Amino acid sequence: MAELPIPDLPPARCSGRFTISTFLGMEEGGRGPYTPTEGSSCDSVQPTQLSSSTLCTRTFGYNTVDVVPAYEHYANSKGVGDPRKGRPSLADLHSILKVTGGFAVPIASLASPAMLLVPAGLEEAEGEPGRDSEPEPVRFGWVKGVMIRCMLNIWGVILYLRLPWITAQAGIALTWLIILMSVTVTTITGLSISAISTNGKVKSGGTYFLISRSLGPELGGSIGLIFAFANAVAVAMHTVGFAETVRDLLQEHNSLIVDPTNDIRIIGVITVTVLLGISLAGMEWEAKAQILFFLVILVSFINYLVGTVIPATAEKQAKGFFSYRADIFAQNFVPNWRGPEGSFFGLFSIFFPSATGILAGANISGDLKDPAVAIPKGTLMAIFWTTMSYLVLSATIGACVVRDASGSLNDSVAVGSPGCEGLACSFGWNFTACAQQQSCRYGLSNYYQSMSMVSGFGPLITAGIFGATLSSALACLVSAPKVFQCLCKDQLYPLIGFFGKGYGRNSEPIRGYMLTYVIAVGFILIAELNAIAPIISNFFLCSYALINFSCFHASITNSPGWRPSFRYYSKWAALFGAAVSVVIMFLLTWWAALIAFGIVIFLLGYVLYKKPDVNWGSSMQASSYNMALNYSVGLSEVDEHIKNYRPQCLVLTGPPNFRPALVDFVGTFTKNLSLMLCGNVLIGPWKQKMPESWLMADGHTKWLMKRKIKAFYTDVVAEDLRSGVQMLIQAAGLGKMRPNILVLGYKRNWRTASPQSLEDYVGILHDAFDFKYGVCLMRMKEGLNVSRVLQAHVNPTFEAAEHPENGTGSRTAPGTAVDPTTLASEQQASTIFQSKQGKKTIDIYWLFDDGGLTLLIPYLLGRKKRWGKCKIRVFVGGQINRMDEERKAIVSLLSKFRLGFHEVHILPDINQKPRPEHIKRFDELIAPFRLNDGFKDEATVNEMRQGCPWKISDEEVDKNRAKSLRQVRLNEILRDYSRDAALIAITPPIGRKGRCPSSLYMAWLETLSQDLRPPIILTRGNQENVLTFYCQ
Repeated sequence: MAELPIPDLPPARCSGRFTISTFLGMEEGGRGPYTPTEGSSCDSVQPTQLSSSTLCTRTFGYNTVDVVPAYEHYANSKGVGDPRKGRPSLADLHSILKVTGGFAVPIASLASPAMLLVPAGLEEAEGEPGRDSEPEPVRFGWVKGVMIRCMLNIWGVILYLRLPWITAQAGIALTWLIILMSVTVTTITGLSISAISTNGKVKSGGTYFLISRSLGPELGGSIGLIFAFANAVAVAMHTVGFAETVRDLLQEHNSLIVDPTNDIRIIGVITVTVLLGISLAGMEWEAKAQILFFLVILVSFINYLVGTVIPATAEKQAKGFFSYRADIFAQNFVPNWRGPEGSFFGLFSIFFPSATGILAGANISGDLKDPAVAIPKGTLMAIFWTTMSYLVLSATIGACVVRDASGSLNDSVAVGSPGCEGLACSFGWNFTACAQQQSCRYGLSNYYQSMSMVSGFGPLITAGIFGATLSSALACLVSAPKVFQCLCKDQLYPLIGFFGKGYGRNSEPIRGYMLTYVIAVGFILIAELNAIAPIISNFFLCSYALINFSCFHASITNSPGWRPSFRYYSKWAALFGAAVSVVIMFLLTWWAALIAFGIVIFLLGYVLYKKPDVNWGSSMQASSYNMALNYSVGLSEVDEHIKNYRPQCLVLTGPPNFRPALVDFVGTFTKNLSLMLCGNVLIGPWKQKMPESWLMADGHTKWLMKRKIKAFYTDVVAEDLRSGVQMLIQAAGLGKMRPNILVLGYKRNWRTASPQSLEDYVGILHDAFDFKYGVCLMRMKEGLNVSRVLQAHVNPTFEAAEHPENGTGSRTAPGTAVDPTTLASEQQASTIFQSKQGKKTIDIYWLFDDGGLTLLIPYLLGRKKRWGKCKIRVFVGGQINRMDEERKAIVSLLSKFRLGFHEVHILPDINQKPRPEHIKRFDELIAPFRLNDGFKDEATVNEMRQGCPWKISDEEVDKNRAKSLRQVRLNEILRDYSRDAALIAITPPIGRKGRCPSSLYMAWLETLSQDLRPPIILTRGNQENVLTFYCQ
């Protein structure tokens, strides 16, 4: 630990507007285990002003800036950067302490923009006894909040009205198989929910929150929207189920309100309005209503079980109930398929929706005391108990009731009467006639109300049906707004933020309740939900599939952040559950499954297009890293081949927004093709520049993303430009994904810049060739650097670079910092490489064979849409008496390269002497850099050049005269042939290291590229092939 010096100073007194907040790990009694006692030396130690506002505390018996581990250091419930909760920064622990104004301040923290001060009296204000604290929100445990809620949502009318009929059709054995198959899917999903919900703190938003934080906003947002809508429509479905039961009761007593259809609408609207009132009263009242419904269902179930052991009356026997009989159990154990739905998967599709509803507890995750405990425990217990109830019901009713019964008391006969067929004959009843004619009204196969008939008191079963339908409707009415509220707060979709506002101590989504109510009423008024019901079931299955896939995906990525405390899950079981959920979607209703997938894909595409600015640490991010890592490592195992050569560029942009044309040019031909790295050399002291480097990187990366340039940004801190570029050349890249071309802007101000900067610039080119890089210099008539414009309008923190046209380094004023947000949001400068070029030409002057790079870059540029209409012309040098032969040879070579270049021009006059005025201009260009040594001996020349290595001796001028005149002549040719070209690409000369002074070499480049309107790129490969005409 970093120990503070304890100078002999009087105790510090708090004065002024600000004090430094102290973290003392207080317990409820007001004194934590590490709190200094009265009179301890921490009170007498001079306080330390830290970037995290942390005072020294007595830890393990001595004073230190370090703090012990605490929950507050990792929690973000009060916002990231809470100055009273943070640990000291690394600078606070290892920087040199400087005493200023009675405070020991780490020097690194003095210039830190993150220096945080807490207003004096803040701590006292928080602890004032007279202040009213906000009431605590209502929170539920795992029984009331999850288990009961899930059981109520799983139980439905199918339990009462369809399970006996399914038992009659499929038999007890296959009914159990149907139940267990359904429960397998829901159990696997429950295990996946348990794993996800215990992998970190779960907030409100339920299913949407779990999926979006696991798989990311793309899939999470689409599922959240349709899941909220599905719950809203499910409110209408369950309410209509209740209304139909009430309507049937009214019909039995001839007490219809209007007519059967309108009665459903009236009863449904009144019912959903009452349920809305219960919901708006608060979660506490809603929970009490759910407990009431739960008790009603339990009573009805007990009533049924009691009824099975009560001896059957003659009336019940006429309807097929004979109490427990082994013969009945044996007959009902095997299937007896009837009707169009009489198949295994037909009955499975009918039963499966009754196994759903396991997400009801997770959907109110924000209202649970401890979601990480409540969701796994409550969900799995709900699945277990509801499964037991289904199995018990099918077994008991299958052992008590025969499949066919007439219901007529006149069908009783003596046991063993002739002409009597069927199992009921042995019990004294003859149902042969109706069974043969398939006209029986009672029995398991014909009477949906068999449970009511078997039970001890029939109306209690009706009450159970009411409780099941209303509890499911109420659970969906609460789930939909809670999920939708979280989705609205995340702002993934437009126009829905209005519904995200919460009210009261539980942040109730009242606006969401009203929207859900309107949707539910709309579908209730339709009064015909047979068409929409399959879609709703498929939406729920979509959620199950994605929850299981989330668990599998998070596990398979091996992310260190995937550490669920619930261990009883399997990634392969989760994958199986996801696949089975999709299969079941198509088994239920194939067209509804297609609609559900279509909606999910549409919403997914929208979020992918909008790219919301959220970062939830999803498993998709972990998967991207895994894939990138595996492919990068795998790439290292593959030997390089010329056919797979890609121009991977290290672009010396400095700050990328300073040279947008250079960025756009390279980004055009590397996009979706190869690597592009924007390099920046921060020139200055390392300690001063490192904070600036941290702040700048994010802003420059966002600037590139906003400009739609697929590139990386990297910077280094160096004492001078050349050493910084050497670092970039050696260290940039990863494995085989390393740059092989150095791209930089042409240094326009080389004549007026300091001699050392001139040496550095030419030295960078030599360094690139030493490291076997190709080199690409770009020159534009108006220049590349727009930093002066940006300084005046957008980014005042940058001072003018000392060498503004060197295309590399940047200097900033001491103590300034770059605002990444401002940098990313600045107005984007437009360049020629962002506009369509029309039917112009790209002229390539392939004067020297550099391996083909001079040809390759214009070819890649011509493949892009903006340059696609440009005609590419190739110019090569030749002799006037062999023009045809040389042209045919070059055309033949280019055709073998399959570049599509068909227009080839031979330059026979390339060796002619340039015009005298142009020669004179070149001589005037180099005149300030000449030694004028008068052809003295080499030792004298070296002595004269001792302090100015860039100077040109008379001998060097004379030796390189022919090469100099060649550049003058080439410039004349460029102006003659390529005056109206869209782009000129030419092979530049190479200055021999140690033999060609930097000023002479720059004079060659200046002469070659001056007075040209089009952009010119001087490209020189590393003399290794980048093109081949072989297929292996």
